[in-house]
Amino acid sequence: MNIKQSLIAAVIGFSAFSTVTSAEPYAFVTNQIDNSVSVINVTDNEVVNTVKITGKPVGVAINPKNSQVYVSTPNGNGFAVLDADSMKIIKKVKVGGASLGIAVDVNGERVFVADWYENTVSVFETEEFKLLKTITVGKSPSGMTVSPDNRWLYVANRMDDSVSQIDLKTYRTRNTTKIGAHPFGLSVDGKGERVYTANVESDDVSVLDGVHLKRLALIKIGARPYATALALNDSRLFVTNQDDSTVSVIDTESLKEIAQIEVGEKPEGISTAPDDRHVYVANWLDSTVSVIDAETLKVVTTIETGEGSRAFGQFIR
Repeated sequence: MNIKQSLIAAVIGFSAFSTVTSAEPYAFVTNQIDNSVSVINVTDNEVVNTVKITGKPVGVAINPKNSQVYVSTPNGNGFAVLDADSMKIIKKVKVGGASLGIAVDVNGERVFVADWYENTVSVFETEEFKLLKTITVGKSPSGMTVSPDNRWLYVANRMDDSVSQIDLKTYRTRNTTKIGAHPFGLSVDGKGERVYTANVESDDVSVLDGVHLKRLALIKIGARPYATALALNDSRLFVTNQDDSTVSVIDTESLKEIAQIEVGEKPEGISTAPDDRHVYVANWLDSTVSVIDAETLKVVTTIETGEGSRAFGQFIR
């Protein structure tokens, strides 16, 4: 190989290395009391950066298409846009009221922001963040998720004890279903067949049909369940129980609780890594993140973050 060929090979190798390193998965954990976001390299479970975000950050949504992270700021009346590569805030968007839940559509073209006080969901495009639509939903909307076919937005209306199904073509509510008391976090499976909601006041999980929003099951779990995450090809559902300091594990075939795993104190946000095996849990009072192996159902490591870790939403890229 001559010098020119060697240089070309080196450049190609460096480019490949750069692509790999920039594609490493990261968890973006909001620390509400600290007004910050801890960035965790999910490969080695090390905190690699801490980004200051004012406004008591809570919700997180990740847009892989634009390499952006959206962080809701209830005290900042909107959300911050974080560049996932430079780890810097590039924009702040005003919404009004108190933004909490936040989600991105499948194509990364729209971001949805739930306004706790206004009982609405605001829809923004993700190029210039212009407001596209404001949708009226139930009282105190919180958790949101989008169906895998990008057709439906599901919204948990906490004070109405209901879930709304929004048609993302027309922005109209197709169904609203009454469920357990005070639903908060929710998840939809990879086929769009089931929606799972954590019901804070009734200590249970509602299982709904993803297409028609019909009630399929109600599963009793721990005290004050907060948020949900699926793992192992949707075969297991993990739910944080705030007042038990545990995570309930539900077998999604039998729809029965099969385990409760002790984590940190007051667990809230929960999200699954790209390997579909490791589940990350933000512990509010401990200011830590517990990492659970979904196969062994054991905590494999605990990571120190900032004060008041919440990480409400899908916070792993």
